[in-house]
Amino acid sequence: MDELEGNEDRRIRSLVDTGRAQGPIVQAGDDQGNDDDGEPSFFSRWTLPIGLFLLTCFTTLWAGAYQAYRGPARGPVDFLLASPETIWQGIPFAVTLLFILTTHEFGHFALSKIHRVPASLPLFVPGLPHFIGTFGAIIRMRGPIVSRLALFDIGVAGPLAGFIVAVGTLIVGLHLSTVVEQTGTFGLHLGEPLLLKFLAWLVIGPIPPESDIVLHPIGFAAWFGLFVTSLNLLPIGQLDGGHVAYALLGRWQKIMALVCLPILLILGYVGWPGWFLWAVMAGLWGIGHPPVADPATPLGRGRTIVGWFALAVFVVTFAPIPFSVHS
Repeated sequence: MDELEGNEDRRIRSLVDTGRAQGPIVQAGDDQGNDDDGEPSFFSRWTLPIGLFLLTCFTTLWAGAYQAYRGPARGPVDFLLASPETIWQGIPFAVTLLFILTTHEFGHFALSKIHRVPASLPLFVPGLPHFIGTFGAIIRMRGPIVSRLALFDIGVAGPLAGFIVAVGTLIVGLHLSTVVEQTGTFGLHLGEPLLLKFLAWLVIGPIPPESDIVLHPIGFAAWFGLFVTSLNLLPIGQLDGGHVAYALLGRWQKIMALVCLPILLILGYVGWPGWFLWAVMAGLWGIGHPPVADPATPLGRGRTIVGWFALAVFVVTFAPIPFSVHS
């Protein structure tokens, strides 16, 4: 999938892995820090999450409008000052992206409430409008997750909820996209996970080597939703994938994480350098998952099936080179 520079089109090309060389750091996962001050303040419970969400609405709207803008501009600030009335063109992208991220976070939030684990509302992180306008969101756990069943349910609910929305919006985005003759590709390119290739074939059909699909903004936001899903399902430490892998496989989760780390380093060397950052961050978070109080409690057949499905989702949404530069 290609995104061309300078308010560029987003294109995908049949059976060709491409990517883009500027990836934001997105963690739509859990921060299990405890609130040592007891009951959180009104500011912490409501003012901060609502304020961050509204600010992120603006930055993603700005980013989406800048992507769609075709006039002369030297950057997003110049664009906003010169053509503020066009910011509403970012609505399709911003609404789609925030819908996916919000669904992901409220998947965690809802299961936290069901298992009576104190949790904050989603805390969105606004970002620069040069790319997507956000660095994702987190949920703060204000109490420990002591149950293996609760750990599994809370960990798996977010990525699967966001995945369902991302797939639905990707299908819509592909229907709204157009096939064009390839006139040369350059700039920043997006990678193609297996699921994207399959859905593009299913919705649009086979694409000749000399043609591209120009993604609608809804499709681009859905692509990013798949990217977020794959990042969160890495079976490392406190990421959602770490929660799921530990609840499903116990001590084998650490072995999976140790296998993932050199793979990320290799991919960082041969493809997207951003994997180096993820490998370093994984080391800072901790490779293994901390133990829970009842590690022997069986998950049951239903949860086990869901857990393996989540690992399959990781495989079909993972792009080894999500971003690369073509000049």
